[in-house]
Parts: sequence; C-alpha cells; structure tokens
Amino acid sequence: MDQDGMACADGTGRDTTPARRMRELDRAEALRLVATVSLGRIVFTQHALPAVRPVNHLVEDGDIIIRIHDDGALASLVAPADVPGVVVAYEADVIDPDTHLGWSVVVTGYASPVADAGEVHRYAQLLRPWVARPMAGALRIRPDLVTGFRLEAQAQAQAQAQAQAPRPASAARDT
Repeated sequence: MDQDGMACADGTGRDTTPARRMRELDRAEALRLVATVSLGRIVFTQHALPAVRPVNHLVEDGDIIIRIHDDGALASLVAPADVPGVVVAYEADVIDPDTHLGWSVVVTGYASPVADAGEVHRYAQLLRPWVARPMAGALRIRPDLVTGFRLEAQAQAQAQAQAQAPRPASAARDT
C-alpha cells in the first residue's frame, strides 16, 4: 500500500515508483520547450472568474502567439488603451502518462491583439485551427514571468549533473 492506502503496482505494498527529481528550468530553456509543442492552455478572466481554454500556439521572438475567433471567449480580451495588455497565464507541458517524466512551463504576461494585418495573415498560415472557423485575429502574449520544471529520473539527473560538473585539473591533464 502506498501513503494513500492504494496497493502498489507490483502487489507488494511497497512503493515501486522510480526515483525522480524535479529540476527548475531557467527562462530560456522553458521558452525553448514551449516552442517544441503546439498545444497549451491559456488562463484568463471571464465574467470575473478564471477560465481556461486549450489553444494551439507558436513562439516567435520570445512571445507566444495564439489564434482568436470573433465569437470566441478570447476575442473579448481587450485592455484599456493606457495598459500594455490583459494579464494572462499560459501553460504547456509534456508529461509521459506511464513514467510521469517530462516538463511543464507556465508563462505569465500581458496579452494584446496583434494589430498588423500582415502579421495576422502570416500567423493564420502558421497556426493550424482545431475547428473549421475563420481566424479573426491573433493574440500576442509577452512573457513577464516564466517558470517551469522538468521531472527527471534520478539516474538521468545524476548523469547530467556529472556531465556538467567541472573536471579536476589533474583529470584534465591526463587526457
């Protein structure tokens, strides 16, 4: 049984979960990982309550770009003219359902509509829709706070740490 009273997979009552660790990601690595996937979740305020929508995205020059539709909830994200945008969060991840290894990144920043018609047209070609609805525009999220972590197998984490560790001067002379 595990700590929640559940039988373990091997039937012994022992926890057989492989040793893993959670490693914090720096901003550059986190944004690089977000750029490797096309699906994420935007968190925004709708009727004074938090709302979450799955969306496809692309990352360009450190900004996250998503599609919006005329009648969609995201089309209502309009900030007053004197502010840089509407505060949103954006989450993307890749977690293996069997091993529970992978990564997760959360970006918090300001979202504003893309104003340039040429950019909107280009994004319409790059962002593939999930449903057959015309794209009304694009929303640009400028990251302010970027946090993330990677869940790694302990052996993988130790090997990576050893590979990155500085070698002693005597070892460097021997090679």
